[in-house]
Amino acid sequence: MSKFAVVYDACVLYPAPLRDLLLRLAVTNLFKAHWTDKIHDEWINALLRQGKFSKEKLEKIRQLMDAHIVDAKVTRYEGLIDSLSLPDPNDRHVLAAIRCNADAIITFNLKDFPPEQTHRYGVDILHPDDFIHYQLEMSPALCCSVIRKQRAALKNPPINVPDFLSILQRQQLPQTVSKLAEYMAFL
Repeated sequence: MSKFAVVYDACVLYPAPLRDLLLRLAVTNLFKAHWTDKIHDEWINALLRQGKFSKEKLEKIRQLMDAHIVDAKVTRYEGLIDSLSLPDPNDRHVLAAIRCNADAIITFNLKDFPPEQTHRYGVDILHPDDFIHYQLEMSPALCCSVIRKQRAALKNPPINVPDFLSILQRQQLPQTVSKLAEYMAFL
């Protein structure tokens, strides 16, 4: 059976709470998550510019991502880059990652992937809030379990449900937070 496949753009991987949630959801097998080494480089460089993390720590996260999400890394996509058209040529490598037969790209940068240019490649462009909200609607019990485990992993200090929902709200996930408010007893 074919599984819905997505490419995570770098912008959804450098906010740690969102990256953690997207990776935890990917492990559930509700969908297949993908990225490239270039996408890794982009989110890592964005965090390095902030000066809060060491290169070694971020490389460790890269290794863990690659190890825990089986077959996530897209390779041999580079030959497609020059043939693709987008408003910002620097985003073509993300679109080229659909070589893995992705159904969607998950990104905050919707304007960088206009539908009139991306639909011809058979790929949808989804905001992470829409994507996570869809996952919650399709499999609420499984998603709530994932989110409960993510919250429980935050131990220094422990985070209660309302504070955790506030963290997700700051990640630009209002629909997701609204839906999760319906399931507070399960978080």
